[in-house]
Amino acid sequence: MSWRDFWNGEHSIYVNARHKTLHYDRIARDLAAYIPSPAASVLDYGCGEALSAASLAEKCGTLYLYDAAPSVREKLRGRFASYRNIVVLSANGLETIGEVSLDLIIANSLLQYLQHREFEDLLDIWHQKLKPDGRLVLADVLPPDLDAVADVKELLDFAWRGGFLIAALGGLGRTFFSDYRRLRNEVGLTRYAPEDMFTLLAAHGFSGEQSARNVGHNQLRATFTARKA
Repeated sequence: MSWRDFWNGEHSIYVNARHKTLHYDRIARDLAAYIPSPAASVLDYGCGEALSAASLAEKCGTLYLYDAAPSVREKLRGRFASYRNIVVLSANGLETIGEVSLDLIIANSLLQYLQHREFEDLLDIWHQKLKPDGRLVLADVLPPDLDAVADVKELLDFAWRGGFLIAALGGLGRTFFSDYRRLRNEVGLTRYAPEDMFTLLAAHGFSGEQSARNVGHNQLRATFTARKA
């Protein structure tokens, strides 16, 4: 099983509906700050279920949603079929987006599930799609020294503040015996130190910097922004 297979199937990453809603609401609020104008063309690459995409779409001209998992794309099409400025891309949908046409590209909580080569290939594609003054946001990036215990503590703190602590404790028990834990141990998660990220971005035509805060609740992870060099 690959990470793509995992996200394409049924999973219990979100412990209940409240957890999922609060998670996506927080992500949308944080990402909205990066939208440069009400007319902006924005791509959310690896968007997941994007429950709060409608709030992002209100702040930009066009919002493109893409996820590699076919089942997720199908849910997105059903959820946003009536939204005039939300476009759910197909498997090859990036080809329909013109070069130098995007103001903002977002990749949130994605890089840990990609191999280095996959990420580098995407950097080249994103470089082609961004306008000269466009911006790339790489959010929720795992640093090399972040372990699972620290991640769990961040989740429990979020659950305490969000009112779903009991559900979170039960969810952690289920995760212990889940495919997610097995994949994390067998396949692993890809991590980036800031200096490695900056070097990689520069090699693909970007100039990057680390944001003061990460997108989302887990401030032990990092967000990087980049522009064409």
